[in-house]
Amino acid sequence: MLGTLGVVLAGTSCRADDGEVGSLPAGFVRLAEVAPTVQQEPRYATADNFVGEPIHGYEAPTVVLTVPAAQSLRAVQQALLEQGLSLKVFDAYRPQRAVLHFVRWARDEDDQRTKATYYPDVPKAELFERGYIALESGHSRGSTVDVSLLRRVADGTWQELPMGTPFDFFGPESASSSEAVSAEAQANRKRLRAVMEKHGWIAYEAEWWHFTLRDEPYPETYFDFVVR
Repeated sequence: MLGTLGVVLAGTSCRADDGEVGSLPAGFVRLAEVAPTVQQEPRYATADNFVGEPIHGYEAPTVVLTVPAAQSLRAVQQALLEQGLSLKVFDAYRPQRAVLHFVRWARDEDDQRTKATYYPDVPKAELFERGYIALESGHSRGSTVDVSLLRRVADGTWQELPMGTPFDFFGPESASSSEAVSAEAQANRKRLRAVMEKHGWIAYEAEWWHFTLRDEPYPETYFDFVVR
């Protein structure tokens, strides 16, 4: 795996500034400190994800981002709150060690624990060639997010809007413009994409939940500090 890491980082820079517990590298912030009303569901700090176990590098259920990305999400959230909606974040900054955890999982074809939920129609051996798993991720640059939309219901709690597929579902139905999901889900995906793009985010067509800040501050740097 050390050889793989060398390939991943060729031509790029990697920073592993773990630092003291609770500290973050300069330029990063916890989303709750900038946009406290944004709902958080950090899946990779738990076993509720496609690997089926907590992911390496996530030691706390919190969302970390670059400062510009967090500030942009604050503007997105304000726009959504005016519509009775809220943003929910599943993942943002992702340590490089977490990406390599995904890679090891994808190469272990004997581990099929989560297939029925996350990739029922895709052979695990094809996850790389279909673009669902990669040796590096824009998330590690700190300005990519996985998000969805919530609506406040009668009892005052927030409920996710129908999006057609779960977060991290590996299949063509997850594409932003897929017509294989309901008209309601298509409309909700368009609503999410519209508000994100209005505030400077670029959509990833293959995954309705995935957006990268257009003017990300560290476009060539893949970080590896732990989320604490």
